[in-house]
Amino acid sequence: MGTGRALVIHPILRETRRSEASSEGGARSPEARLDEAVGLASAIDLTVVHAEAIKVNKPQPATLLGSGVVEHFAELIREAEENEQPIDLVVMDHALSPVQQRNLERGLKAKVIDRTGLILEIFGARARTKEGQLQVELAALTYQRSRLVRSWTHLERQRGGFGFLGGPGESQLEIDRRLIGDRIIKLKRELEEVRRTRDLHRKARERVPYPVVALVGYTNAGKSSLFNRMAGSDVFAKDLLFATLDPTMRGIELPTGRRVILSDTVGFISDLPTHLVASFRATLEEVQAADIILHVRDIAHPDTEAQKADVESVLRDLGIDREQDGRVVEVLNKIDLLDPETRNGLLAQAARNDNMQAVSALTGEGLPELFGLLDRHMTADRQTVDLSVRIEDGAALAWLHQKGDVLERRDDESFAHLRIALDPADLARFESRYDYHPAR
Repeated sequence: MGTGRALVIHPILRETRRSEASSEGGARSPEARLDEAVGLASAIDLTVVHAEAIKVNKPQPATLLGSGVVEHFAELIREAEENEQPIDLVVMDHALSPVQQRNLERGLKAKVIDRTGLILEIFGARARTKEGQLQVELAALTYQRSRLVRSWTHLERQRGGFGFLGGPGESQLEIDRRLIGDRIIKLKRELEEVRRTRDLHRKARERVPYPVVALVGYTNAGKSSLFNRMAGSDVFAKDLLFATLDPTMRGIELPTGRRVILSDTVGFISDLPTHLVASFRATLEEVQAADIILHVRDIAHPDTEAQKADVESVLRDLGIDREQDGRVVEVLNKIDLLDPETRNGLLAQAARNDNMQAVSALTGEGLPELFGLLDRHMTADRQTVDLSVRIEDGAALAWLHQKGDVLERRDDESFAHLRIALDPADLARFESRYDYHPAR
């Protein structure tokens, strides 16, 4: 039985250094990359006893790392074993081919998983809804299929995760390519059914309807904490990467009395494997359908600009361009961690921009202003119309007062003549539900 003690290695490849240096978000420091990898390991309760970033000028087909580097870490693992503090697991913060993974395990005399395997472990431990579990299993099987036959333990839920790490009570059921392929086909069918159900739910909300406000952001940016503040709920919020995997929805009321649905989503992260992103398409569809998208940023993080670029890249893949899509609002979170001068500068910047708000989910600072901003965005598309409603039709008049802003009202013996600002959707609903007359 393992101790959960892990070694984390972040290889710094020459081509990665060049591409990051020229990227729009700027280069991430190796230290920040390593810190993120340690955070990923900690998210599933691994104890990281050593973490190191290593330059790799010429990746080796057999092991990725050079033989000298492999021997360096093998010696470190041997010493830990001799001191009776064994290292059970080596986390390579990079994609590994099956051959590289096997050769590293032989050279290091320890279990090795790559970045994809680690993220899948986290997803397996965090997925709570049926949909989330289906998405994770599909991603895990696609990953496993590339590794021929591996042990598969998705039925073993004592530990959470998907068995890439091993663990107590692990079943050793081996599934060949054909069985994996059959299961993938079945999962895709089930996920299509889930998507159809979600589409029906969205149509039902359109009939209610309540606008949807979706929270997106880099993992650990504080989305769930902000969601809790805004919704007054107790969604799982902890300082862990990928704390949320399933979209969580709550109805909230804005200062004007308008109700909206708040949706928390899975955090984005850089270098997420394509097949994993595809497996989570149904979750991301919720973002595509949202009326407002709150991009929550950890503004105190040293890599906040690079994280912003990563999130905006994912949004563009979904057909959402921040520069052209008026739905996207930047929420600069964790201002409580900034020095006073930086914080005041951000507050001034946000005050001049109606697509930006600085907040602290921890202290609640900036939340009233954020609610006000949402209200303004919700009313931006309203159109002003003149309607005449019979005085005795109290239900219609009450509906108009509830849904719109009555700018002017003049009553005669039979009719109330109103000039009112209404959302186009609300106007269409009013016209289909109630009797009214052209304005006089």
